[in-house]
Amino acid sequence: MAAKTKQDSKSGKDERYDAYFDMVQSRKKVPCALQEKLTSAFAKIPVSSFPKVPGGKVIEIQADMSIGDALKVLSETNILSAPVVNPDASDSKDWRNRYLGIVDYSAIVLYVMQTAEIAAVTLSATSAAAAGVGTAAAGTIGALALGATGPLAVAGLTVAAVGAAVAADRGMGKDAATAADKLGNDFYKVILHEEPFKSTTVRSILKSYRWVPFVPVAPDSSMLSVMLLLSKYRLRNVPVIELGSPCINNFITQSAVVHGLQECRGRDWLDCIAAHPISDLGLPFMSPDQVVSVRDNELVLEAFKKMKENQIGGLPVVEGESMKIFGNISIRDIRFLLLKPELFTSFRELTVKDFIKAVASTTEDNGKIVTPITCQSSSTLGTVIDTLASRAVHRIYVVSGEGKQVLGVVTLRDVISCFITEPPNFFDDYFGFTVKEILSR
Repeated sequence: MAAKTKQDSKSGKDERYDAYFDMVQSRKKVPCALQEKLTSAFAKIPVSSFPKVPGGKVIEIQADMSIGDALKVLSETNILSAPVVNPDASDSKDWRNRYLGIVDYSAIVLYVMQTAEIAAVTLSATSAAAAGVGTAAAGTIGALALGATGPLAVAGLTVAAVGAAVAADRGMGKDAATAADKLGNDFYKVILHEEPFKSTTVRSILKSYRWVPFVPVAPDSSMLSVMLLLSKYRLRNVPVIELGSPCINNFITQSAVVHGLQECRGRDWLDCIAAHPISDLGLPFMSPDQVVSVRDNELVLEAFKKMKENQIGGLPVVEGESMKIFGNISIRDIRFLLLKPELFTSFRELTVKDFIKAVASTTEDNGKIVTPITCQSSSTLGTVIDTLASRAVHRIYVVSGEGKQVLGVVTLRDVISCFITEPPNFFDDYFGFTVKEILSR
C-alpha cells in the first residue's frame, strides 16, 4: 500500500522526466558493463574538481535591478542566465533566503515583446472588435511568454494600460502598427528610460517568466548528480553552494560539461565510447517523425511558439518539398528582434527565412547565411562532442547524405545522457524530498 501511495503522488513533471530517461535507456545501445562503469566513475568524481566559471566569479543579478540593466549585465558579460539575489536577505546565511531563482536573457526579451505588443494594440482598442484584436495579439506573444494566463494576463493588461498612456502622451499615433513601429525604433530608450520598463524589476517577472527551478548542489556532491540534473531533469545549469555558505561558488552548465568531456580525450573511459558511430549508440534518440521543425516561409513567431510548446531551445529550418535543411533558429535568436529595430517593427509579419537573412547581415561574413551544423549517422560520438564544444552550440542535426533531410537531433542533454544512467533509488536517496519537491513545481 505504501508503495502505491508513493507512486500515486508522483507529479506530471516527475512522469515526464521518467518518460524521457526511460526512452533514452531503451534506445541507448551502450553495453551494460560499460554503462555501469561510466556511471560508477562519475559517481566518484566530486563537483569540487569541476573547473570554475571563467574569471572564477559567478555573475549575479540583484532582484531590484531593472530589466534593462539586467539585460546590459547579461550582454556585457556574454552570458545567457544568472542567479538572482534577494537584496532584502543580503545578510542571511541561508542560500534559500539569498537566492530567488535564475533569470534568463530570453525570458526578459519575451516579457518586453509581450508588453510592448499589448501596449501598442491597446491604443486602438476603442471597440469590442478592436479589443478582440488585442486579445489575439496578446495570445500570440503570450504563447511565447510561457503561456501566460490567469493572474499574469490581468497583470499584463494593467501594464498595457500604463504603456498605452505613455505612448499616447508621446504622440505615437492612433493605431497599433504606428505604435509598434515607434516602440521598435525607440526600443532601448524605452526599456531603459520610460515606463513601464523603467520601473519593472527582475523580481517582478522572475516567478512568471523563469525557465527552470533553482537546484544547487554541494562541492562534495558527485558529478553524477549534476549530470542527472542536466540531462534527465532538464536543468540548463546547476549552482554549486558550499555547506554553511550562502553564496554560489560555481555554476555548471550543460555546455561546460560537454566541453569538459572534450577535454578528456585520450582517456580510456572516454575513448572507448567516443570512437563509436552515434548510430551504434542509439543516437539520435528520436525518430525522424518526432523532429519538430519549421518551414522557411512560416512566420518567425510560429518558430518561437513551437519552441515554447515543445519545451525545446531550437529548431531546424527546412525548405521545399524535400524538407532539406536550410538553417537553424534558436530561442537565443529572439534578441535580434530587439537589436535590429527594423526586425522588431515587423516581427508580426516576418518569415523565418527573412529573419535568418536579416540576422546574417549582422555577422562579419558579408551577410552570408550560416550553414546549419549537421552530422551523419556514421559520425562518431567524439566528433559530435568536438563540434558541440568548439562551436559552442546546444544541438547538432543528423541529416541524410546529399539529401540533407533531417533525421534527428543530438543535443547537449542527449550527449550527457549517453554517459550515465540513474542507479536504483538514487533520486530519493541522494537528492531527498526537498529537491524532489522543487523539481516537481
